[in-house]
Amino acid sequence: MSPETTAPTFGLPSRPSGDADGFLIIKGIRDVVLALVLGILLVTGHRRALGWVILVEALAACGDTATVLAHHGSVATALGVHAPTATLMVVNGLLIMRETRRIAATAATPAPQPA
Repeated sequence: MSPETTAPTFGLPSRPSGDADGFLIIKGIRDVVLALVLGILLVTGHRRALGWVILVEALAACGDTATVLAHHGSVATALGVHAPTATLMVVNGLLIMRETRRIAATAATPAPQPA
């Protein structure tokens, strides 16, 4: 809601000013949309799609890491916040995919017929 207050915690060396403030708004919108997509998939129970989306959205956190490092930002923030976020997203996405694959395999196995 107020991107100018969160900009310093992102890890970049300086806060944009003037027309560059629009980039902070874009980042805020991106974060809200990414969260809404995850929330909708979670609430509607689309677990396999949720796993795929988490894996794809991990690319945003990887991009954040690369952006902070490429622009001489805080290495501690890049490697202590953004990189672990990407890693946790990949782990969670893979765990959800594994879970849904196991459930699908169980559902596909025919039940034994009584003799």
